[in-house]
Amino acid sequence: MSAPAPSPVPVPGRVRIQRGPALLAGVDEGPTLAAHRSRYGPLPTVPLAELDRRVSAVGLRGRGGAAFPFATKLRAAAGRRPVVVVNLSEGEPASAKDTALALGRPHLVLDGAVATARALGSRDVHLVLPADRPDAAAQVRLAVAERKDRVRFRLHTADARFVAGQARAVIELMAGRPNLPVTAWAPEAVSGHRGRPTLLSNAETWAHVGHLVLAGEATYRAHGTAEEPGTALLTITRPGFDAEVLEVPYGVRLRDVLPPFATGHPALVGGFHGAWATWETLGATRVSVPAMAAVGLPLGAGVVHVPDPGSCPVAFTSAVVDYLAGQSAGRCGPCLNGLPALAVAVRAMAQGRDAAARIDELTRLVARRGACAHPDGTVRLVRSLFGALPEEVAAHRAGACLALPSGAASRRVVAR
Repeated sequence: MSAPAPSPVPVPGRVRIQRGPALLAGVDEGPTLAAHRSRYGPLPTVPLAELDRRVSAVGLRGRGGAAFPFATKLRAAAGRRPVVVVNLSEGEPASAKDTALALGRPHLVLDGAVATARALGSRDVHLVLPADRPDAAAQVRLAVAERKDRVRFRLHTADARFVAGQARAVIELMAGRPNLPVTAWAPEAVSGHRGRPTLLSNAETWAHVGHLVLAGEATYRAHGTAEEPGTALLTITRPGFDAEVLEVPYGVRLRDVLPPFATGHPALVGGFHGAWATWETLGATRVSVPAMAAVGLPLGAGVVHVPDPGSCPVAFTSAVVDYLAGQSAGRCGPCLNGLPALAVAVRAMAQGRDAAARIDELTRLVARRGACAHPDGTVRLVRSLFGALPEEVAAHRAGACLALPSGAASRRVVAR
C-alpha cells in the first residue's frame, strides 16, 4: 500500500502572531501565568446559570468549524458529572490559530475551561495536544505546571492526522482506543467519554469563554456587531511564507484584513473543508458566520490560503483531495471507496481530461453518507471549485490551464 499523500500546505514550523483586540491583546506580554493574571486578575467563580446567561447573551459559537452554539452544548452537558475537554489537536494543517493561543495565551484557554468545569461541578479537564506541533504542546504543559486549580488536568496527545481532532475521534483517544472517528448516535454533550456528558470545544472557543468570564460582557461586546459580538481568529497562509494569525472583529470586510499579496487573487477560505472564492467575492464579504455562509463560504477553521500567483487552483485542489482521501478513518464506504475514487477523478481533470461527469457522480454518492463530516467537507471543496472558478474548470476540461503563464504551449496541460 502506498504512503498517504502529503498535505499541500505543511503544518507551519513558525507562526507569526499579531496582537489583537481581545484574545490576542496580551500576546506580546508573554505566555506566563503572572503576565496573564496581571492583565485579567484572578479567575472568578461564575455559577452555571450566569455562565449560561453570558454565553447566550453574546451568541457564543464554537470556533472549531461547525459554529455550533456553545450554550446549547453547555446545557446538554449539565448534570451527571460532565467531562470538559479542550481540543488543541488542530488537525487542519493550514490552521495555526489554536497553536497561536497555546504559544501566546494558554492561560486564557485554560481559564475558560476551568471556569466552565467549576460551573458544571466537573473535577477533570482533559487537554488534547497535537503530536505534530511540539512547541505548542510544550507550552501548554508549562502552563498547566504553573496552575493550582482545584481540577485535575489530564493530558492526551492526538495523532498527526486530519481527522484526529474530530469530536468522536477525540473521545476514542481519551478511552485508549485508536484516535479515529466512529459512528455515534448521540451528541458528545449528551453521551461522550465513558458515556458521560462531554463538553468538548477547541482552544479558540475556550479562550472566548475565558475572555467573557474575565473581562465581562460589555468588554466582549466592544468588538464585532450588535448581532454578532466578538472576534474571530484567522490564519493566513501562502507558499513560502510563515503562517500568520490575526484576530479580527466580526463584521469587518475580509479584504481589509487580508495582506496585500491576496489582492486580486482567488483564495481557499475555511481550510481544506472550506471553499474557493474569487477576489470579487472576498472583496464583498465580511467576516461573519451567517454572512459568509450566505455566499457559500464557511468560516470553518478560519483559514485563508492564498496560492502563489500563476499556480493552478485545479492542481492544488487535486493535491488537497489526494491528501484528504488518505487521511480518513476508512471505516465507511464514502471514505474507504468514495474519496479515493474522487481523488482519481479530480486528478484526471487537473491533468487535462474531462472528468466533470465522473466528479459530479461521485460527489452525489459521497455527500451526507459518511459516519463523520469528512466526506462532506471534501465534497464542499470540490464543488466550490466548479462554482467559483468555472472558467478554469472549463479550460481544464479542454486540456488547458488559465493559471499558467500566457502562450499557447505553456497553457496546455500535460497529462502525467
